[in-house]
Amino acid sequence: MSETTATAPKPFDWSSPEAMAKRKRRYAADRRLRLYGLVSILVAIGLLGILIASLVVTGYSAFVQTKIAVEFTADPENVPAEDPGAGNFRAVVSNAVQALFPEIENRRELRTASKILSNGATTIVRNHVIANPGLVGQTFTLEVPASDPFDQLNKGVIDRNLPEDRRRVSDAEIELFESLEARGLVSTPFNWGLFFNADSRFPELAGLAGAVVGSFYALLVCFLISFPVGIAAAIYLEEFAPKNRWTDLVEVNINNLAAVPSIVFGLLGLAVFIQVFGLPRSAPLVGGMVLSLMTLPTMIIVTRAALKSIPPSIREAALGIGASKHEVILHHVLPLALPGILTGTIIGLAQALGETAPLLLIGMNAFLTSPPGGIMDPATALPTQIFIWADSPERGFASRTSAAILVLLGFLIFMNAVAIYLRQRFERRW
Repeated sequence: MSETTATAPKPFDWSSPEAMAKRKRRYAADRRLRLYGLVSILVAIGLLGILIASLVVTGYSAFVQTKIAVEFTADPENVPAEDPGAGNFRAVVSNAVQALFPEIENRRELRTASKILSNGATTIVRNHVIANPGLVGQTFTLEVPASDPFDQLNKGVIDRNLPEDRRRVSDAEIELFESLEARGLVSTPFNWGLFFNADSRFPELAGLAGAVVGSFYALLVCFLISFPVGIAAAIYLEEFAPKNRWTDLVEVNINNLAAVPSIVFGLLGLAVFIQVFGLPRSAPLVGGMVLSLMTLPTMIIVTRAALKSIPPSIREAALGIGASKHEVILHHVLPLALPGILTGTIIGLAQALGETAPLLLIGMNAFLTSPPGGIMDPATALPTQIFIWADSPERGFASRTSAAILVLLGFLIFMNAVAIYLRQRFERRW
């Protein structure tokens, strides 16, 4: 019987050329990985910068509006003092245009000159006189928005040097407009109407007031439904529900619902809330309910994650001093988890603010010339207003579409900034 002697393995020589080559390959792989990550971040930032820059270049002109200072005379022959609202304000505007261009004698040329002013000039003058009835019989000056072609001409969107057949305005119209510029009657102030006017068929008068109010009502309904329901469901599933196949099935379905396309929730709202329950179409109430269905899974998941982050020692200490189960949750666990819950809620509402498809399906894309007065009135929302303007054939709506996107991004950035502040201000680290 022969004995075999086992030889001990030789220790690896870390200073050998082979070991040094392996280290160089590992270090090179580490550097490549860091480089790939850096390049990916730079590409993402670059694409985001291109998006923001294109929106700013296209939409900055919508934040200013060309206006013309015009003297109007509320002649008692056209505007009765006893009922100013019944006056003939078309004649008032026509007389004002005639006074701007006294050299025009032809009626056809006068109509051409009247096109410089917005089609809403009559309504603007009428509302001003109704608000100030003492102006009847007086001459007053108003800055009236220029019509969209002349607004674009003043902003340089329409090139004056192009041949006449390639422009929306003729040489004669440009000459009239330049005479107003020479007299100092043309100005370009900040366009507050973009924020305080409702929608209009005329780009120079269209604003986001109706869409902002509609989005506010829809988000308010969404918050009032999804916040308490989401927290209650998360508390039950995390703290009270038994761990069995049924709760596992519920958890899987909640996770799946968080990934369902938003248009499916729009179809659900159309079929249930409108067709079955008969709720009014285009109402912020329906829009908020649909958005709450969409945000509920996210809020439940976020709330459960916030509850899980609380150390078990908090629960054990509360139980040890005689607190009941619901006292432990309501008085100790939930207050400590509230910063994370609020952060998730704001992020969920920010996601709901940018949703378009479900609101389009329930009809929140109607043309409305006044903001809604409540959650039951027809309304639009910021995303659907952007969709309407983007689909409009008038060229002036192109800049307003980009401006509306910038406003929506501003709201989203503000809401995310609030979420970050709340997390950093109230978050507890264990």
